[in-house]
Amino acid sequence: MSEQRLAIVTGAARGIGRAIVLELLKQGRKVAGLDLNAEQLAELKKVAAEAGHSVITCQVDITQTDKLTECFEQLAEEHGGIGILVNNAGITRDRLMIQMDDEDFDKVIAVNLRAAFVATRIAARSMVRNKFGRLVHISSVAGVMGQAGSTNYAASKAGLIGMSKSIAREVGKKNVTSNCIAPGFIMTDMTEVLPDAVKDAAKGVIPMKRFGKPEEIARAVAFLASDDAGYITGQVLCVDGGMAM
Repeated sequence: MSEQRLAIVTGAARGIGRAIVLELLKQGRKVAGLDLNAEQLAELKKVAAEAGHSVITCQVDITQTDKLTECFEQLAEEHGGIGILVNNAGITRDRLMIQMDDEDFDKVIAVNLRAAFVATRIAARSMVRNKFGRLVHISSVAGVMGQAGSTNYAASKAGLIGMSKSIAREVGKKNVTSNCIAPGFIMTDMTEVLPDAVKDAAKGVIPMKRFGKPEEIARAVAFLASDDAGYITGQVLCVDGGMAM
């Protein structure tokens, strides 16, 4: 049963990542949350404990391949392998393309795409050995339909989709699935700071006329990580209120 296998969530300390961790814990899973921010990881442990759960945490810069590999290998050794990986960590460095410098582009690709590739490569080896795995990559509607002012972010999220589909073809015969979730506008710290005019404009193109909740993404992740989703792979599930249809 997948519930008995370790789930790793990157970018776990706040927003969508925290909601994913708490949802998986609620379902009785062993969960390890990775993040760069130690203070927010401590808060995650506190919130989990208040809900009657215990979460494993690891402070790590996921762009440092050696540190990420060390963290994953230690977790795999201590918990009998990795059963579920949720590549959730992501950053933005928004700017119009003609004004965007190389550093803004490279940093977003490094966190959002390259680190996800490295994490998936490590986790997939464990999954293939154990003949079970669930890979869930948090993409974005920006990666499905593009987004002005976010060329770097959209490229990284579109890259996750291509990566996920390719992996699905490589590891499917080993009972390992690979899928993407593409959130739309979700109520997080990232969207909270947007000007009201921007929020209103965004809601105007969402058929459901509201932003999503982190918990709605978390429940979609939990489904794709479950035994019930064992015959779903290479797919992109848009959880966006209809925005990208």
